[in-house]
Amino acid sequence: MALSLSLRDDADALLDRDPLALLVGMVLDQQIPLERAFSSPYELTQRLGHDLDARELAEFDPEALAAVFGQPPALHRFPKSMAGRVQEVCRALVERYDGDVTGLWADVPDGATLLKRLKALPGFGEQKAKIFLALLGKQRGVTPPGWREAAGVYGEDGSYRSVADIVDSQSLGKVRAYKQEMKAAAKAKA
Repeated sequence: MALSLSLRDDADALLDRDPLALLVGMVLDQQIPLERAFSSPYELTQRLGHDLDARELAEFDPEALAAVFGQPPALHRFPKSMAGRVQEVCRALVERYDGDVTGLWADVPDGATLLKRLKALPGFGEQKAKIFLALLGKQRGVTPPGWREAAGVYGEDGSYRSVADIVDSQSLGKVRAYKQEMKAAAKAKA
């Protein structure tokens, strides 16, 4: 199944063929609309003039990378800090998986191990790691034993809780509605 997260054909095609671009989109998916987060890897490739490379991004001059992220229109609401976060994630990929993002899941015996690896990435807390695990399982065919259990509620079949459940504009609307319900419930509780 082709990814449909940015709702832009060019950006989604990149996410579909490049797991590093998908991971970078997940890194950027905070405090901005998710379509923007997942279209930013494509914009980054356009600015760099080639596909993303974890080793290159890890070794990039931090100020120069921040400038690339900040070039109008900025790739994120917080371009400097998110350029740094992407760079930290790429450094972790280089150190642990020789720069190959698929090393995160290539040899995992189970979903719990994959979740542990994802949580070890800079900026990936419990929730972000579970959502990305669910995205890998539901839309990328990365399904080690116990992946749904490790992803928690995000791994449930037929749910509309996160980016893992978005396959078109209709499912995006359902995910947005769910998130608004959760925000309203949290606000009412407080």
